[in-house]
Amino acid sequence: MKLSVIVPVYKAEAYLNTCVDSLLAQTLTDLEIILVNDGSPDRSGEIMADYAAAWPGKIKTLTLDNGGQGRARNRGLALAEGEYLGFVDSDDWVEPNMYERMCRAADEQSADVVDCCIRADYADGHWEVLPTWRDGQPMAAAGSCCNKIFRRSIVGEIRYPEGLWYEDFEFSTRLLMRSKKTVHLPDALYRYRVGQPSTMHNQNTRKNLDILEIMENLRESLDGPQNREDFEFLLLNHVLLDAINRVAAQSGEDVKECVWLLRQYVKEQIPSLSACRSFRAETRNRRIIMRLNYMGLEKLSQTILKLKHRGK
Repeated sequence: MKLSVIVPVYKAEAYLNTCVDSLLAQTLTDLEIILVNDGSPDRSGEIMADYAAAWPGKIKTLTLDNGGQGRARNRGLALAEGEYLGFVDSDDWVEPNMYERMCRAADEQSADVVDCCIRADYADGHWEVLPTWRDGQPMAAAGSCCNKIFRRSIVGEIRYPEGLWYEDFEFSTRLLMRSKKTVHLPDALYRYRVGQPSTMHNQNTRKNLDILEIMENLRESLDGPQNREDFEFLLLNHVLLDAINRVAAQSGEDVKECVWLLRQYVKEQIPSLSACRSFRAETRNRRIIMRLNYMGLEKLSQTILKLKHRGK
């Protein structure tokens, strides 16, 4: 079996057909689809059963009580038989040649991880391509696991953390750190449906602090200077920039405390921004926002970002 694609399913009855049909339409035919029902209260389970009956040997299904995406993906991993592993969210879909191109790139270039760009599709019909790569910085690909394939042999004991947000960030980061070669495909082959409930679009302020537990898990697994530099890059981009900006834009009594906790963790790990190589390598605009957030001026960061957005 060349590829196993694992799909955690929860409240997806409106989108699941599009997702599964896109996997069945893949030009790569040597693949299995593993649908894991994460205790979904809607008709998702019935839809899954219909697909399994129509495609025996191609589609596997598993039903759990609700325990979150991390556990659902881990249980899917236990069933996977493919040489490569892929993951798709049940409200998204993929281009027909995505997995053929990814597996070919992995085979031809002996890559452990292959990544592609993501096309974000909005409800009003407009779309944009989300960059997932920076030349010379593979850790820029950390984040979603859904626009990637992973060579099964490097996964080993690595699993998704359960009960935490940002679980796919930890999983993909660990494998990027372990990967001897990561290849990027510049085309947007993964289609992300914007507007569904997600970690990136939330108002649960305190759950954003899960990123600190994720970062601690990653820090404890560091095994060399390169991994330490990678860790600082991730800390700057995913905590100092993304998480603080996300929380600062929210309203509620926990916002101030949560931003402070996020900032303090960064300061403990990076006592001086100017001495940090990863910070110095960032673009001028990103350095400005990072430094403002580091100094406790996240409100000014929000104003700058809003003005920039209006100017587009």
